[in-house]
Amino acid sequence: MFLKREIGRKVLVVIKKLSVMLDGKKILITGGTGSLGQALTKRLLKSDVDTIRILSRNESKQVEMNSELDDKRLRFFLGDIRDKERLIKSMEDVDVVFHTAALKHVPIIEYNPFEAIKTNVVGSQNVIDAALVHNVEKVVCIGTDKAVSPLNTYGATKLLMEKLFVSANNYLNIDRYRTQFLAVRYGNVFGSSGSVIPKFLEQIKNNKKITITDENMTRFSITMEEALDFILDCTINGKASEIYVPKLKGYSISLIKDAFQKLFGDIEAETIGIRPGEKLHEVLINQEEIRYCWDLDNKLMISNANLKDEDIINTHNSKIKRSTQTDAYTSENTERLSVSEIQERIKQFEKDQIV
Repeated sequence: MFLKREIGRKVLVVIKKLSVMLDGKKILITGGTGSLGQALTKRLLKSDVDTIRILSRNESKQVEMNSELDDKRLRFFLGDIRDKERLIKSMEDVDVVFHTAALKHVPIIEYNPFEAIKTNVVGSQNVIDAALVHNVEKVVCIGTDKAVSPLNTYGATKLLMEKLFVSANNYLNIDRYRTQFLAVRYGNVFGSSGSVIPKFLEQIKNNKKITITDENMTRFSITMEEALDFILDCTINGKASEIYVPKLKGYSISLIKDAFQKLFGDIEAETIGIRPGEKLHEVLINQEEIRYCWDLDNKLMISNANLKDEDIINTHNSKIKRSTQTDAYTSENTERLSVSEIQERIKQFEKDQIV
């Protein structure tokens, strides 16, 4: 069941099952001082969770986060997912793990690929191993569109993270372990740090030309609230060995430019070209994965290739069906946001920054 609530001009989905699933539970968020980790923490604090453990390397952000939220259910653990012993200690008595920690800046990772492997790949394996030590109930890793047919080292490491999580369930004795590993995958959050929205706003504020990579470039659109709804929905309803992808609308850079011009008047633009390792269109499910794609309400699911169709259908109580999608699921071929919808999202982003 879903409960709807009004926030500003937008209707967001609040998962009513959240309290049933997480009441009294102990939660661990790796990389919990990052933008997603903090947003997820704030959402979870609205439920009756027992405790939320924040594991991260950033001492300063932990102090700031603790001061801002001021909730006795928060616990702050300094540590790195590269350190398996620290992870094992951090997961003691934990019920649910959200694995958000990663090195994410593409140019830096291209220059330091070995460090990304240690964090994004070996660190993810450490999360899996630590979860099994304590028989954690559910472990959800946060993926990215860049893991699909990756063009850069960051995407390659996140693809390996997904593979580790999906395959981790293959070797578990279900009579001994209750642990379920699953993955969620989506693109950049609308208005996230480094994306076109805050960049264009900053450039306009400083009376500069907006810098456009390619007007034909497209991206999926998901807000932070929508991302949180999706992650928690998958946590509650998701099954082991599966990768979940939200059904999203998209936009082109030319539509973003049109929306800004309607909001701020005539603005100058400069085309700078696509950066190395950057894709013209986001891909959330590639052509090869389509054969394993299932339709499940407001999301798509990529099944473990080792599972039979009848087992998947039975696991989901017949509420799932084979996807009719025949082509790769990309931001180019999905439904587009209108200019007016983009304008509203930009306005909401500005309001959120003021708050």
